[in-house]
Amino acid sequence: MIIQQVLVLLLLWVYLPHPCCTEMLFRRTTEHQPKGFVTRASGSDGKALYRQKRGWMWNQFFLLEEYTGSDYQYVGKLHSDQDKGDGSLKYILSGDGAGTLFIIDEKTGDIHATRRIDREEKAFYTLRAQAINRRTLRPVEPESEFVIKIHDINDNEPTFPEEFYTASVPEMSVVGTSVVQVTATDADDPSYGNSARVIYSILQGQPYFSVEPETGIIRTALPNMNRENREQYQVVIQAKDMGGQMGGLSGTTTVNITLTDVNDNPPRFPQNTIHLRIPESSPVGTAIGSVKATDADIGKNAEVEYRIIDGDGTDMFDIMTQKDTQEGIITLRKPLDYETRRLYTLKIEAENTHVDPRFYYLGPFKDTTIVKISVEDIDEPPVFSRSSYLFEVHEDIEVGTIIGTVMARDPDSASSPIRFSLDRHTDLDRVFNIHSGNGSIYTSKPLDREISQWHNLSVIAAEMNNLKDTTRVPVYVRILDVNDNAPQFAVFYDTFVCENARAGQLIQTISAVDKDDPLGGQKFFFSLAAVNPNFTVQDNEDNTARILTRRNGFSRHEINTYFLPVVISDNDYPIQSSTGTLTIRVCACDSQGNMQSCNAEALLLPAGLSTGALILYNFILVLFAALKRQRKKEPLILSKEDIRDNIVSYNDEGGGEEDTQAFDIGTLRNPAAIEDKKLRRDIIPETLFIPRRTPSAPDNTDVRDFINQRLKEHDIDPSAPPYDSLATYAYEGNDSIAESLSSLESGTTEGDQNYDYLREWGPRFNKLAEMYGGGESDKDAS
Repeated sequence: MIIQQVLVLLLLWVYLPHPCCTEMLFRRTTEHQPKGFVTRASGSDGKALYRQKRGWMWNQFFLLEEYTGSDYQYVGKLHSDQDKGDGSLKYILSGDGAGTLFIIDEKTGDIHATRRIDREEKAFYTLRAQAINRRTLRPVEPESEFVIKIHDINDNEPTFPEEFYTASVPEMSVVGTSVVQVTATDADDPSYGNSARVIYSILQGQPYFSVEPETGIIRTALPNMNRENREQYQVVIQAKDMGGQMGGLSGTTTVNITLTDVNDNPPRFPQNTIHLRIPESSPVGTAIGSVKATDADIGKNAEVEYRIIDGDGTDMFDIMTQKDTQEGIITLRKPLDYETRRLYTLKIEAENTHVDPRFYYLGPFKDTTIVKISVEDIDEPPVFSRSSYLFEVHEDIEVGTIIGTVMARDPDSASSPIRFSLDRHTDLDRVFNIHSGNGSIYTSKPLDREISQWHNLSVIAAEMNNLKDTTRVPVYVRILDVNDNAPQFAVFYDTFVCENARAGQLIQTISAVDKDDPLGGQKFFFSLAAVNPNFTVQDNEDNTARILTRRNGFSRHEINTYFLPVVISDNDYPIQSSTGTLTIRVCACDSQGNMQSCNAEALLLPAGLSTGALILYNFILVLFAALKRQRKKEPLILSKEDIRDNIVSYNDEGGGEEDTQAFDIGTLRNPAAIEDKKLRRDIIPETLFIPRRTPSAPDNTDVRDFINQRLKEHDIDPSAPPYDSLATYAYEGNDSIAESLSSLESGTTEGDQNYDYLREWGPRFNKLAEMYGGGESDKDAS
């Protein structure tokens, strides 16, 4: 190989112009003529003749790349015809690599290359040459350019951009099918010789693949290559320069080729008959089993669609294709009954969903199998005649009335009797009961639609001889409304009338609510229980009414509170009505009708106070008056140890059995016997409050529960008095470690509260300090 390369270099050396023989000559030009370069002569016509000096005569220099000699490589020679050989001229070189890569002998004009040159780095160099007079430093020739071109040698092998290639081709492709093209590059000069001419050949991969020598296109070389037999191939491609001749350089790459799948295999069932079993109690939608047809293909070419095409169970079963496993899942479509049918036969077909027409000749791309399904006998639980029951009943029916009946049967041939029961978790209050033998549901307690409009029950049915297997059915009971509630005021009304009111003036708009829900909607009527000389009610006929004055002027000093009973009726059958009492306070108002004060004491306030101060003053007066009255009042119970049947004790002799005002223990144990709330007798009330209806407690209510209920009612009642009441805090156990927490005995304390700090609040509170600051006077007065 080395001898061949040397012979090639020698041939190139012989036929190429040798650099040592290259010389740059001069040519006469009219351009850039230095002084003294023109000579004059006489012609035949007597005119002066001028001879122009020759300028540079250019030839292109050639230099062989990759010079390996020990001396500088000779490039060529520059010479001017002005050079007499006496050393008077100086040659100058400039341009690409001048002075470093290329040097020139100033006297002789010889150019040498100082190092080895790679054509692949730079193919040619452009330089400029000039000859000057050493003494005058003036140019004797104009500066000109010349080119040093690097001759190429085959010093670069072909290379592929990738060490490994990945390609694919469909299986069963015809011979000559293109797979992939690989391309190698050679850094040598493609325009000079064959150094860069690349030829491709295949080193590994026959006889399956071939490669085109000139283009590098890889093609299939064998027909009907089957992916199911072999899927992966490794092909090694060689690229060689010098047209593939001996002595050329080469490079290789590896191409990994994969045969892609085509649908050339039909699905096949591994068995002609498949047996499955299913219990008759299986619910609809139950997966019975699966069938699978195998397909040698992959991906979408192996996708199979299953269907039931024949058999006596086409209406009882379905089949669906499981995409991820390519199985056919057989599911139950209708309920089974062992007593009706015990065996079903299905004919199932599996067919490819993506068929390639090119391979129809390989046969039909589908297959069939027979599936036999056996039904197993199960002791089934009872079956209800309906999936759910709905009963409607009026709320006023008597206890024990049958509201409806559920029916169930034993589906087995034995036909055992059925036992019914109620799931008590769905009827915690035990409002209903069921006859265990015939499934009749009846009431065991009174119904009230206003408490619960719907009752959602669950009825359980079980066979007498097998109580473990049960069936449940939901039973919905809707309570129908009966007009058994009277309308009442919608809210608590805080009503006032101005002292300067005129007759016919609107002081309040009232509305009502009713717990009942008639089909035609609510309709209320408002009227007065009796003719009232001061006020009247006017029905707006939209479930509201207006309270109007009937006379001019009111005086809070004469009467500061009026009570107006209003009758509210509904229009359903039977008509229900109730009387609600409005408490109307008489107040002082400004000219615009805005309330200013409703207390008679406001007239005694010192003059000169602002409106805000007046309001604060009134508030403080009411607060301290209430505190003072509470401190002075002395409850009738004198000792917490004095506990008798009658919880309230008196400091005088009672009226005996005829005294019905006391809270006897019998009344507490039967709160329903109380028709109206009795007024307290231990403390004289300052204001008369409207009696308030409270719901009756059950007969078996404990005394503690009753008192706690009354305590809660008094706490939320806006009309409750601001003092402790035995009716409010009335239950306390004996021998309590904490002793009494009640403030009933607070009125017996000997200590008085000190109000002297009022004097520090300023002159506006001097009156209060005088009224309450003197403790001694208060005690005397009490």
